[in-house]
Amino acid sequence: MRTDEQVQQNVMDELKWEPLLNAAQIGVAAKNGVVTLSGTVDTYGKKLLAERAAKRVAGVKAVAEDIQVGISPIYKRTDAEIAAAILDALKWNTAVQDEKIRIKVEDGDVRLEGECDWEYQRSSARTAIENIAGVRSVMNLIAVVPKVKAEDVEKKIAAALQRHASLDANKISVQAQGGNVTLNGTVRSFTEKQDAENAAWLAPGVINVKSNLEVEDLEFAY
Repeated sequence: MRTDEQVQQNVMDELKWEPLLNAAQIGVAAKNGVVTLSGTVDTYGKKLLAERAAKRVAGVKAVAEDIQVGISPIYKRTDAEIAAAILDALKWNTAVQDEKIRIKVEDGDVRLEGECDWEYQRSSARTAIENIAGVRSVMNLIAVVPKVKAEDVEKKIAAALQRHASLDANKISVQAQGGNVTLNGTVRSFTEKQDAENAAWLAPGVINVKSNLEVEDLEFAY
């Protein structure tokens, strides 16, 4: 099993591997597989990039993210300018139903509200605005309201997990009640956990996914 020091070093190395990040600006601590990130970056997109990089590292079971966004004066925008940029980004993203989305911007903090038919449309709305200059944080409150209630949600998710090359679907069970899905079982990494959750979200009719998946405490050879 990897030690806290090894996990910490591997996360630091992974951050250095990201060309858009200045790893020296980000602090890394690790304890029992839980990694804490701290420091300051100049865009919200870089904050998310650091979190995703940490989650890719073997041995990481959870990430506590305490990175602050300190926007450079060069990229400083008014809330009205940020809102206009967000509207344009949503309009030009074909995966987003921009006419159903309402936005609010206050001191660079963005709030998204409204409805959509699929989870991928909800997540696409957030992704579309992550790297807009001036954005400090995004609260995605868009609700998934599917047009068609899928009676075989559980079956479709189980089939999707079986198709996924990175997953050991035999260790994952799926329970569905209406549009609410619960995943139980074990996975081999934090990334595999996210892959399983994403597969569940992509099924038609899903409005909520509760993940009880646990990352196995595996031995690694060096």
